[in-house]
Amino acid sequence: MRLVHYITIAVALLLIILLYKGVNTIPPAKPPMAAGAGSTPPMAGGMPSTPMAEPASFDSILVASRKQLPDHARAEIGAIEKKISETKDSAAMAPLYADLAKEWQQHKQLPIAAFYYAKSAKLDNSEKKLNFAGQLFLDQLHDAGSSGVQVWEGQQAIACFERSLEINPKNDTVKLAMAAGYIEGTGELMQGVTILRGIVAEKPDNIPANLMLGKMSLQSGQFDKAVSRFEKVLSVEPNNTEAMYFLAEAYKNKGDKQKAIELLTKCKELVNKPDFSKDVDQYINSFK
Repeated sequence: MRLVHYITIAVALLLIILLYKGVNTIPPAKPPMAAGAGSTPPMAGGMPSTPMAEPASFDSILVASRKQLPDHARAEIGAIEKKISETKDSAAMAPLYADLAKEWQQHKQLPIAAFYYAKSAKLDNSEKKLNFAGQLFLDQLHDAGSSGVQVWEGQQAIACFERSLEINPKNDTVKLAMAAGYIEGTGELMQGVTILRGIVAEKPDNIPANLMLGKMSLQSGQFDKAVSRFEKVLSVEPNNTEAMYFLAEAYKNKGDKQKAIELLTKCKELVNKPDFSKDVDQYINSFK
């Protein structure tokens, strides 16, 4: 697996954890492969180029998802849809859309579930529910099945987070999630990076934003910038193993193998898990 893949997965996992548990300080399960031959080339602006597909339509996703339902589920969903069509009061429609979402979720059709959770959240104008729906869209990005569905999910997540920020403009965690929607979902990397830079402009010590920017710099081959971001994190949280881990990768790619080994060794000691230690030792032996 290429370095870009590890970083992409790590960014997504970071946002999932942020919305529910707080900042992640655990490094990836395995050391990243070396950047270089075969890695994604940076474009002129320094970020890797990601082509943006046409978003799939909701109707096409709905038709495909409905085919996956057992007969009894179609009947149950149809009954709720009928209630919605007969309801004129938007306040009464919100819980019905939530019930519809739960039915789709129960049958593991999560993009459709997220869509109806979002409709319910918008009717309730609930920050918490909007964040839940947006995160559910983000959770599906790497299992989208097609680039069109992935872009649609990214757009839907962004719309949820934009509405949430109208309610609470100061929520940096939601801004981070919206940045992930651009970076991971729609492929609009610079829009995501702009959001992250805005966060650190106001709060230079923001750990999650610096981690994400550091990983993006590492992905695009901007190793000096990556070092700066990860060292900023470690100046605030000296034992942040995630920053330590990726800082080692940045130094390795800069040619400072000894510094990389020192950081990986310290990271290994802090994590203190046999499987992780074994992977790190193998990785160090691959380049020292």
